[in-house]
Amino acid sequence: MANLSNYFPISDPTLIFFVVLCVILLAPIIMGKLRIPHIIGMVLAGVLIGQHGLDILKRDDSFELFGKVGLYYIMFLAGLEMDIEGIKRHKKTFLSFGLLTFIIPFVLIYLTGLYLMNYSVITSLLLGCIMASNTLIAYPIVGRYGLQRHHSVTLSVGSTMISLFLSLVVLAAIVGIFEQGNGWNFWLVFVCKVLVMFAGLIILIPRLTRWFLRRYSDAVMQYIFVLAMLFMSAAFSDLMGLEGIFGAFLSGLIMSRYIPHVSPLMNRIEFIGNALFIPYFLIGVGMLIDVKLLFGGGNIVWLMLALVIFGTAGKAVAAYTMTHVLRLPLSSGHMIFGLTSAHAAGAIAMSMVGMRLELSPGHYLVDNGILNSVVIMILFSCIISTLVTDNASKAIVLERDSAPSKDVQRRDDETILLPVKYREIADGLVNLAILVRNPKLNRGLIGLHVVYDDDARRTNQEKGHRLLEHLQQVASASEVNMQTQVRVAANIANGIKHAFKEFDASEIIMGMHIHKEVSPNFWGTFAQSLYNGLSRQIMFVRLKQPLNTLRKIQVAVPSRAEYEPGFHRWVERLARLAENLDCRIEYHGRNESLNHINHYLTRHHPGVRATFTRMGHWNELPLLASTIHEDHLFVVVTARKGTISYKSALERLPDEIEKHFSGTTLMILFPDQYGAQPDSMTFASSQHQEEMSAYQAVGEWIRAKRSGV
Repeated sequence: MANLSNYFPISDPTLIFFVVLCVILLAPIIMGKLRIPHIIGMVLAGVLIGQHGLDILKRDDSFELFGKVGLYYIMFLAGLEMDIEGIKRHKKTFLSFGLLTFIIPFVLIYLTGLYLMNYSVITSLLLGCIMASNTLIAYPIVGRYGLQRHHSVTLSVGSTMISLFLSLVVLAAIVGIFEQGNGWNFWLVFVCKVLVMFAGLIILIPRLTRWFLRRYSDAVMQYIFVLAMLFMSAAFSDLMGLEGIFGAFLSGLIMSRYIPHVSPLMNRIEFIGNALFIPYFLIGVGMLIDVKLLFGGGNIVWLMLALVIFGTAGKAVAAYTMTHVLRLPLSSGHMIFGLTSAHAAGAIAMSMVGMRLELSPGHYLVDNGILNSVVIMILFSCIISTLVTDNASKAIVLERDSAPSKDVQRRDDETILLPVKYREIADGLVNLAILVRNPKLNRGLIGLHVVYDDDARRTNQEKGHRLLEHLQQVASASEVNMQTQVRVAANIANGIKHAFKEFDASEIIMGMHIHKEVSPNFWGTFAQSLYNGLSRQIMFVRLKQPLNTLRKIQVAVPSRAEYEPGFHRWVERLARLAENLDCRIEYHGRNESLNHINHYLTRHHPGVRATFTRMGHWNELPLLASTIHEDHLFVVVTARKGTISYKSALERLPDEIEKHFSGTTLMILFPDQYGAQPDSMTFASSQHQEEMSAYQAVGEWIRAKRSGV
């Protein structure tokens, strides 16, 4: 009978990758049965199959490569999903907790190493650095519960970076003492390197990102570009003397402005990272752990217990102290403690640095005993962190969802209809709809393609089906469902209106007329009939560049807009758009309207960066042209004839847009107005109005005659 030990450990790269994929597939299934967080399953699987377990796999170079990619991925996602405005508003809180969660564990472990374990001052300082920093090992759990922007999570992530940075500074000082001495030259060079890194990334990444995303829309190219920025930042950070994880986090923080959280690109980034790179990293960490050392006696058990007990206690004291100071719920305290209590690759990296520092011939700052204690401590800290974070996440979700949200109930009629015809603008319309929809309702979109009932009907129907199938794929990339319908009608506007009623839609998002060869009119052949025949909200959109490259939204608000039935609907949609794009929004209008908008945003969207500028009269609209740049979205809130906010100046809107805003990314918004539109035609409310009245046509003819004379 063949000896199976001859075939292990597996060293063939193909088989190694196969086994790792099996672990990634089976670990969540088994851990789910045991009600244990999946992250622990990955680490324990690494212990089991590694050289210190069953010795099934050899820890080859792939674990170094994919492990480092996975670690960078975790830090990059953490930065990408940070609430930048929340950080700015609470920067003092982040700094305070960052100092607290660094100082308390650092002092506890330093005193433990110096007086309890009888280590040298320099070794105790290094152990203090290891335990003062932490790794967001449990962060994927937060993403699974959709709590990335919860205050306790952003506080934990921000403080993690501060504590990590301070730990790296102390580590750099320790290395500097060994290699260069503790002189002024070392600190001057170190500070200059850090400043150069920050300035270089902050200046370079936004410019490259805007340039690339405006020119290339291919999904694969965009993803590769994001990875390139991630590893460029990590490499630059390593070059400057900091760990690459710091550069990875900083790149995510900078690029969060250009990758909306509900975008297909964000979905791809999270999917690939959580499916492959992050599990590979966790399995690799587990393969370093030698559980047998726990039973080998000596100082290793005592050191491991000291690190786990005092290091975890230090993080707990910092977390719950901050929770008490900020008067947060206990569940938020558990979340903060859970996220900040884990140690992983950062601790290993610092230990590896210590193993290179020679105290005396044959004696190093970190020996094998300390290294193994640190690695086993990592296992226990990961278990504590993931269990606490998972339970805290459940508690927060239950607290948040225990009472029905009045805000959701008030707007629960949201059903967005997307009439599409041209593929070059259809993708942008779907992305816009995803950005303005309410994810809490989890409702899909409705894609509609209307074709004329003529001789080309069959051909146009086939084209419509292909277009809508493509749009379903675009929507599914953001995990949004889309119903589709290809409709035959003798009149396009009537076809859209009938579909609107059949699907019981709440609003329409569609492209503006851009094909002048079909119709030279500003609105085209059917848009006027559509917005006059429907009293519900319609957004006409002209996209000149990708939405995620927009830096500002400017909104022109007519006077008395706050009296329209659909006022809060369009304010809500634009607020969501600004929030998801993380861009500024500026409203122009009368003080009365602006005050109502400000009040709504303060109550429902306090994180939106909104400014308000008085526009005394609608005639001042052309003056806004000089303030609108190519990376701005200009929104004109208009009105239908006979409504409260309608004014005769709106008749000139097509001419003013053609003259002053021809190259602008534009949205013309008709809000919900005067209740439901009657099905039957009446003399008081006509079903169609021409773009130019007869009086205007006569006036234009007279002026033309006079100029000819």
